[in-house]
Amino acid sequence: MSEKNYKEGDETPAYKTTTVDSSFQSKYAGQVAEVPTTAWGRFVDSFRPNDVYLANSREVNVAGYDMEAAARRTAESPLARRLKGRHLQMIAIGGSIGTGLFVNSGKALNSGGPAALLIAFGIIGLMLYTVVHALGELAVVFPVAGSFSTFSTRFIDPAWGFAMGWNYAMQWLVVFPLELVAASITLQYWHVNVNNAVWVAIFWTLIVVINFFGAKGYGEAEFVFSMIKVIAVVGFIILGVVLVCGGGPVGGYIGGKYWHNPGAFSYGFKGVCSVFVTAAFAFAGTELVGLAAAETANPRKTLPSAVKQVFWRITLFYIVALTLVGLLVPYDNERLLGASSVDATASPFVIAITNAGISGLPSVMNVVIMIAVLSVGNSSIYGCSRTLACLAEMNQAPKFLAYIDKSGRPLAGVIVTSLFGLLAFVAASPKEGDVFNWLLALSGLSSIFTWGSVCLAHILFRRAWKVQGHSLDELAFKSHPGVIGSYLGLILNILVLIAQFWIAVWPIGGSPNASDFFQTYLAAPVIIAFYIFYKVWKRTPFVRPSQADLVTGRREVDIPALIEELKAEREELKQRNVFVRIYKFWC
Repeated sequence: MSEKNYKEGDETPAYKTTTVDSSFQSKYAGQVAEVPTTAWGRFVDSFRPNDVYLANSREVNVAGYDMEAAARRTAESPLARRLKGRHLQMIAIGGSIGTGLFVNSGKALNSGGPAALLIAFGIIGLMLYTVVHALGELAVVFPVAGSFSTFSTRFIDPAWGFAMGWNYAMQWLVVFPLELVAASITLQYWHVNVNNAVWVAIFWTLIVVINFFGAKGYGEAEFVFSMIKVIAVVGFIILGVVLVCGGGPVGGYIGGKYWHNPGAFSYGFKGVCSVFVTAAFAFAGTELVGLAAAETANPRKTLPSAVKQVFWRITLFYIVALTLVGLLVPYDNERLLGASSVDATASPFVIAITNAGISGLPSVMNVVIMIAVLSVGNSSIYGCSRTLACLAEMNQAPKFLAYIDKSGRPLAGVIVTSLFGLLAFVAASPKEGDVFNWLLALSGLSSIFTWGSVCLAHILFRRAWKVQGHSLDELAFKSHPGVIGSYLGLILNILVLIAQFWIAVWPIGGSPNASDFFQTYLAAPVIIAFYIFYKVWKRTPFVRPSQADLVTGRREVDIPALIEELKAEREELKQRNVFVRIYKFWC
């Protein structure tokens, strides 16, 4: 601790005593510490290492992999618990809506057709519904740092947890610079005569500053960003219905004519399969709700409601909105032909409004797309920094990445992710397209592996829960589709991987070649390499259900009291009318 510092003639000490935050279960909670009393002193002091981090960093590593120590460190992680229910609600509803929906859906429409767009997004949406409920059940029981990578380590295999953690971190490391470039290119819609690198620098600074405010800064920013996106999508849906019915300035009644000419499918079944990765990219980030559980004040109360909101997000913002997109924009529209993940002018949302002859609104839609892009960039730093810190806490990454300061910020992870974002300056390079094609190849399938692992971890958790003598009445929140839903989600993930392998080997409109294969399927061999490397190095065992750790990190430890509380809540709900019960089930 710093020494006490008194100014001559000043009765106010520069430091005062306080206690270590007791909001997390830790042997360090309640200990006396000293903090500065001045604003500048508190600001500087907030960047100093957290006491829990210092204690963990002094631990001696044992041979092999110490699962008990890893579970304890992720459970005692001093991440700040400042996210509230409204933050989680908006993160769940609109947190990751970005270029995947607003821009990449145009490329998917071109390669698959409107029917393929709905089928692929519907299948991925169903899969994600089962994933988020499985993740919600796990995160309510174990609101620990790292979420899905931690669950893979604890219930599947530490080597698989290592592979999934680095897979997820790499996904966000790639997405961050990509979103910065997308935001800068979006501004070209207004023919702004400024080099893209200038806008990249401005957006990079904005997002990094937001994340230096910690979990609360991220939560407040996402609350505002998500609110704007939700309003925009709802507004587009209302406008889309009017345009389809012929209420636009030009075009007249549209109905389903584009489903007949040029047609519902572009390349048949292969076209449907080609849309899966685009749909996965569009839905990526929904799992951040589970990652945020470790920084939520009361996950048992707020997380279940946030998880239920995902159903409405999938149905309203993806299925309904994309149905209207497919009705308003033919898949052979020439502006879709050059669609890329960083070109907002190829957005089918913008094209639909432009075709209707509505002036002004395309500019508004482009502003929304830019905000959505910045939102996903904001989530990139949040998701990657927390994942890197968790990997380091579990001794699966360099120790310096575990640095968490006194304000609960994973400072090292934020800095590393921010530095990686500087890759966005290739926006000023003629090789921009090649660089980002290969960066995207690393992240293209990463979400599929993450979601499949969540389903498998939930299946094995339920088996361990039963084997070790627990009942489902002890769970504060149970997945609506249950363990059957997790089996369905796992099977769908595997089928999508198989479909993508087919597309990678035999690409649409081309013959088998190494470049197309690796640009489509590079994530798979990278993940397998990570798994085999760690498995051989640490000789980690598969986790048996009878030996799985079901104690460390549980927030609700008084089981009889919890069961009584849940029983009282169910009895109270039974007394309410049917509409309230339906609302509580879905919301």
